[in-house]
Amino acid sequence: MLLIPTQALQKSMSTLWTPSQRYPDPAIVSVTPEFDQYRLPLAKIERLATGYRWCEGPVWIGESGTLVWSDVPGNVQYCWDEQSESARVFRAPSNNSNGNTRDRNGRLISCEHLTRRVIRTELDGHRTVLADSFEGVALNSPNDVVCHSDGSIWFTDPVFGILGFYEGEKAEPAVSPNVYRLSPEGKLTMVADSIKQPNGLAFSPDESRLYVVQSRGEPRQILEFDVVDAQTLANQRVLIDAGKEGTPDGFRVDMDGNLWCGWGMGKAGLDGVHIFNPAGVLIGRIDQTERQTPSFSRACA
Repeated sequence: MLLIPTQALQKSMSTLWTPSQRYPDPAIVSVTPEFDQYRLPLAKIERLATGYRWCEGPVWIGESGTLVWSDVPGNVQYCWDEQSESARVFRAPSNNSNGNTRDRNGRLISCEHLTRRVIRTELDGHRTVLADSFEGVALNSPNDVVCHSDGSIWFTDPVFGILGFYEGEKAEPAVSPNVYRLSPEGKLTMVADSIKQPNGLAFSPDESRLYVVQSRGEPRQILEFDVVDAQTLANQRVLIDAGKEGTPDGFRVDMDGNLWCGWGMGKAGLDGVHIFNPAGVLIGRIDQTERQTPSFSRACA
């Protein structure tokens, strides 16, 4: 069933957030002077769309000026268009898709909870199943995905999508929550099996390191691994300790190696985006006050 937010719902939620009338936007915070170079004087936070239930996996498609993301429980992928400044349905049903990225050929790669698989949307629109099982056993609920320059696809497979019917369909896990590597030839290998419910993941700019969110650790952490020959992981260590109230989720790494981490579901006042340098030091924040309201925003420069 496709759930479309009503005009009344959108109007009521729009009253919970208003853009800043001041520059620089006070929601963009330099925790250390290192972040000042990214806090541009005329940058501000803008809401793109609202009325959704649980937004995940935003991916920018530059050649068309569009942003695609998943509303996981809504079972829809949406698309925001830069030219019209409006959102529309991109794919419905989406099989409770979660994380999205693009491969080196520009194709959309998506993790699906309901079908417990990773798929690729081809340039002509049809979809190819990339992975749905490991050694003959069904995956849990692929969550987030990233592509390596050698053409391999790396993804996390926690159990969140099979815990109930909100984000997928309830089922018993058949494999442990792992991190996988799918080779360009289609061979799936497990590269990490000791992470407590792996979530977001990303490579460092030179791809020598892989970062993975451990979302059921106490405290939650972002782990760092050495990438060996672009095929295996070694030397697991903690890069970022999120503390008692911290809740990192999806994140991306910029060209300087900083980690821009979605942060929510924890203590009020911590919601938004937390930015860490490559050493794991918090250098900046983008504060969001409507964490419990389904919404989608961007930082514009």
